[in-house]
Amino acid sequence: MTNRTLYTNATVFTADVAGAGADAFVVEGSRFHYVGTEAEARRAAGPDSDEIDLTGGFVLPGFVDAHTHLLMMGQALQKVALRDASDLSDIQRRLREAAAENSKSPRILGAGWLYSALAGAAPTRQMLDEAVADRPVYLDANDLHSVWVNSAALVELGIDDATPDPIGGRIGRDPDTGAADGMLYETAAQQIVWPTLARAASDADRDAHLKSAFEHYLAAGVTGAVDMAVQDDDLDAFRRALRHRGGSLPLRVKGHWLVTRRATEKDNLAQVARAAGLVDELSGPWLRICGIKIVIDGVIDSCTAAMKEPYADGSRCEPIWDRESLIPVVVAADAAGMQIALHAIGDEASDIALDALEEAHRINGPKDRRHRIEHLETVTRGNVLRLADLGVVASVQPVHADPAIQDNWRSVLGDDRVERAYPWTEFLAAGATLALSTDAPTAPHEPLPNMYVATTRKSALDPSLPPNRPDYALDLAAALCHATRDAAYSCRAEDSEGRIIAGHLADFTVLDTDPFLSEAEQLLTNRTRLTVVGGRVAFDAAVAAVAP
Repeated sequence: MTNRTLYTNATVFTADVAGAGADAFVVEGSRFHYVGTEAEARRAAGPDSDEIDLTGGFVLPGFVDAHTHLLMMGQALQKVALRDASDLSDIQRRLREAAAENSKSPRILGAGWLYSALAGAAPTRQMLDEAVADRPVYLDANDLHSVWVNSAALVELGIDDATPDPIGGRIGRDPDTGAADGMLYETAAQQIVWPTLARAASDADRDAHLKSAFEHYLAAGVTGAVDMAVQDDDLDAFRRALRHRGGSLPLRVKGHWLVTRRATEKDNLAQVARAAGLVDELSGPWLRICGIKIVIDGVIDSCTAAMKEPYADGSRCEPIWDRESLIPVVVAADAAGMQIALHAIGDEASDIALDALEEAHRINGPKDRRHRIEHLETVTRGNVLRLADLGVVASVQPVHADPAIQDNWRSVLGDDRVERAYPWTEFLAAGATLALSTDAPTAPHEPLPNMYVATTRKSALDPSLPPNRPDYALDLAAALCHATRDAAYSCRAEDSEGRIIAGHLADFTVLDTDPFLSEAEQLLTNRTRLTVVGGRVAFDAAVAAVAP
């Protein structure tokens, strides 16, 4: 018989109604064997089991970050941190310090800057040149949908004043001279900057980034992640990690292959075929490709999200994928049985996404689809109902609604659309499944601050700020379920992950204190004591505290 381990002296949140009141459980091998009362757990464990006293800890299923970017997260942890930079001079100071500390580094990389730090000024290459002029500077915006670069980076990228915009993207230009201004939006970042920086990194760099992401997630109680823009570099790093670890990974990874818009339908559909091959090839317990990811529009902060009405300055932005180009791709992926994740932030983008999904339903007939729309920061009430009727998962990120990063978001809309910002409870009222995630590294990867924003609509970065539409806040128990049970459902893993019940994989985390017995702010200071993946301890805070 496989050895059993009895866990006692805990409050167990199972994310399952039948498990209410559990205070002990038994793990046999990689799965839960019994969950319930201590007396019954002892009988189920048998006389030869090991026993672990959790000393009053709060146990819940391991968080499943339903939308993240693993390599980018690991890399961002090594970049100059700019999310809390107060203004332009602060950004410039941090860049100068990084350049001085890394005098031999060929380029300076930063991440997380906010438009609000510029106090209404437009970002330009000259601003960065004032800080670092002797080598390229690349700064990812907080939303990862644009990159701010200096003059040296433009030269490295081969971008000059005559370089054409890529499909679905834009090279920022000075309104008076037409010269490239140092801002690269959407596919200009994805198809020009990202490949350039990927070529500059080694496999060893990428392996270190992935290792860092895994370590940080485990230390925060995350046992599963859905990577939402898998490309060749990501896939190669995942495969190397699998080989290095003898066929396993530190946590369970699902992935969506990124399909970018090309000039012809043939080229678009070729990417779907590539993804279908990966779905067939990679379907193991540690790494599984679920389907495809399509970025229909951009983001509100840089006015690249597709909106039904103009932005406050009168501008409009066309979607990256229009209906004519999107529908054949969605229909083909749906016919192949793949999950489709559609990035749609603007209200027009969600309209386009739902039109494409409805067409797939019409052409391909009924089936268990499990498609998803990502972000849904602005969406009409009608489309909330359409989404629920189609069985589409609403995949949202509470940390994106943090009031500390909302000033620019609200100002560029400038009207009553801000009053329907991030309407999570409307999805639930309509009967849709809500999956919570962080979208790291566009936001901090830790799940507990994410739960704080979800349940209070207040800021995890500055809790003194007033809440952002508190009527859309979630109940704590519901939020935890959306980040575990429903996040597992979002990637078709609900039969083995996301709940603490007999037969499920023994993926769980132990917190220091019970969040139901404290004020909401305690979510910002509560800490992960233990993380277990497949019955094996993957993180132990007591061991980490004494590690050299």
